[in-house]
Amino acid sequence: MQIRNVETFLVTPRWLFVRIETDEGVVGWGEASLEGHGETVRAAVHSFEDLLVGEDPGKIEALWQRMTKSGFYRGGPVFGSAVAGIDQALWDIKGKALGVPVYDLLGGPVRDAVRVYGWIGGDNPAGVAEAVEAQLAAGLTAVKMNASGPLDHLGTREDTDGILARAAAARGALGAAGDFALDFHGRISGPYARRLLPLLEPFHPLFVEEPVVPENTETLRRIVEGTSVPIATGERLYSRWDVLPAARAGVAVLQPDLAHAGGISEVRRIAALAETFDVAIAPHCPLGPLALAASLQVDFATPNVLIQEQSIGIHYNAGTNELLDYMVDAETFSFVDGYIRRPTAPGLGIAIDEAAVRRADEVGHRWRTPVWRRKDGSLAEW
Repeated sequence: MQIRNVETFLVTPRWLFVRIETDEGVVGWGEASLEGHGETVRAAVHSFEDLLVGEDPGKIEALWQRMTKSGFYRGGPVFGSAVAGIDQALWDIKGKALGVPVYDLLGGPVRDAVRVYGWIGGDNPAGVAEAVEAQLAAGLTAVKMNASGPLDHLGTREDTDGILARAAAARGALGAAGDFALDFHGRISGPYARRLLPLLEPFHPLFVEEPVVPENTETLRRIVEGTSVPIATGERLYSRWDVLPAARAGVAVLQPDLAHAGGISEVRRIAALAETFDVAIAPHCPLGPLALAASLQVDFATPNVLIQEQSIGIHYNAGTNELLDYMVDAETFSFVDGYIRRPTAPGLGIAIDEAAVRRADEVGHRWRTPVWRRKDGSLAEW
């Protein structure tokens, strides 16, 4: 079997799909979505065609090594996302060719179901309880929300009160049995984190995500040591080398994104590295059906998985295509008591509606990261 063709599709709301076809007619799909940079990653995917076309798609590791190490300039979100989409598609091909799910190729399942959480907003404190209740009604038992809007370096008392109000509303709606996570999106500073996080401890969040931007990973150890709240990070770390300082800093959870961090091959290695530091993984995935399917394949074969993010009904999808619109069978991602059951179909375990993908690509998208500013006009972290 040889790789015959590589195609990419920019589809709403903000995703990039990869399709690899072989000379024997076996087709693999992957997702290389890098929010706000779809066109750039699309070009990067096609730049790898010279290394792929005519090659055996079953030599996944050899092709991964060639894509990531044969160029003089390596790593980062653009190359990482391009490789991720291709890598997922190669695993999809291999699983389909052998008639088994990818998790069987990774050593077999270690669980029957994976707990998942849903997104409820949080930029504004209003409506948190109602949003939690909607997710509970949809069959989930865990949620995540942004902790705040734009913040100054040290925050204000008003900012702190708003963050605590969100946490209180979420805990009140969930009761003792449910879980919520707070995503700071790198919006706060290390000093403000050390003031704020102890105040969140009574609400028992599952974790606090990305309190500081990844450039400030050096400050994580002091943040970890200053609170009992579990700290999570990793959506903007793209390799096992990138996550190592965070693991050494003592974070509780690493959140590699299978559409950014080199795909199934590299996230599997990140998970193994995390396990040696007693760190759980919770793959980041506010993306499309292929990124979620790839994440689940890793989840089912990986012992130190905590929980899985998914974006069904997320606000990014409002007024455009929903994640399930690109799938032949949406039941694959059904929630049962807060979990997704293990799929048994070969490859990534889902069937993509190719006609829907091609129609969406005819329109495409130009999604861009919002630009936030503080009251004084200076740029704020989004």
